[in-house]
Amino acid sequence: MSQPASSRREFLKVTGGAALSVSAPAILGATDKSGSKPAVIGPEGHRYEVHQDYMQIPSHIRWQDTHGVAVDAAGLIYVKHRTMTADEQDSVVVFDHSGQFVRSFGKEFHGGGHGIDIRREDGEEFLYLCDNKGHIAKTTLTGELVWKQAAPSIAPYENAKPFELKTPGKYGKGHLFSPTNIAFAPDGGFWVGDGYGSHYVIKYDKDAKAVSHFGGQGDGPGQLNTPHGLWWDDRPGREPALVVADRANARLQYFSAEGQHLSFFDDMLFPADIDIRGDVMLVADLHSRVTLLDATNNVIAHLGHNPAWLKQVLANNFAMRRHPERWESGKFVHPHDACFDHAGNIYLAEWVAIGRVSFLKHVG
Repeated sequence: MSQPASSRREFLKVTGGAALSVSAPAILGATDKSGSKPAVIGPEGHRYEVHQDYMQIPSHIRWQDTHGVAVDAAGLIYVKHRTMTADEQDSVVVFDHSGQFVRSFGKEFHGGGHGIDIRREDGEEFLYLCDNKGHIAKTTLTGELVWKQAAPSIAPYENAKPFELKTPGKYGKGHLFSPTNIAFAPDGGFWVGDGYGSHYVIKYDKDAKAVSHFGGQGDGPGQLNTPHGLWWDDRPGREPALVVADRANARLQYFSAEGQHLSFFDDMLFPADIDIRGDVMLVADLHSRVTLLDATNNVIAHLGHNPAWLKQVLANNFAMRRHPERWESGKFVHPHDACFDHAGNIYLAEWVAIGRVSFLKHVG
């Protein structure tokens, strides 16, 4: 495999496909472009030193729309990005804790890379992947395919067909079924958020067979509008339940394991995905912030929240995401996924045109 490139890297514009280059400090302790020290954000007990553009991208990868991030038991970081180049790219890129490239794979998910999560089963870890082209998949940590599925054979999906790439360089979303993220159920099964398709959440059993669904588009209790991320919330002291990032409804919504609506949490802007460590819930919010919630869902912090910056980020149909020269140190553009590592640090993937994964080092 290719060795890590320097922090110089190529990227493609979303429009036009012209190649440009951008410099990105990738090593821990690197200063930002102005020469200042990394920003520190968050309240006491939840303070993080922000190291942006942390990963060293290898020369064979054209880094684009970074969508998902997960950490395995060994501390390796797995990043899913959605490639939109004419030539097929590996959609999963793996790094060590210092941001050094380890391996990459997943050309079969070119054009649709989205959610990525890791589950330990019978002593072995596996990746569960969501592809916007209308597939979910399970692979080993090195990319060997265990299974891959298109739309499930239950209502309302009986006649759904997976999206097929017909034009090089183009990408799309599945017809009806366009999954975004997966949550693991305590019975060995899992749930899939069909966030860009039908707006249902689909329950699968331990054999990866679809057995039920709930939700559907709307804004009432039990209805969803872009169920984008989801997680089984079994934090100490809580009644275990499935929490869903009901993104376009600007809320989190709780469901029983059977899909019955339980409650809402509304202090969100555009929640994208969820992770939990101990009694803290981490919510990546696409509108330029990351939220930390305690075990009773009181807000610990909206990391990065800045109304003036948010206004700039949302202006002109999210134009900021295509202009890295306008990004500012210590501020987020579009957090799309975030996860804790084993030491309580945070890795953050942002939906920006040239891709960006940042390391938020817990410092106190």
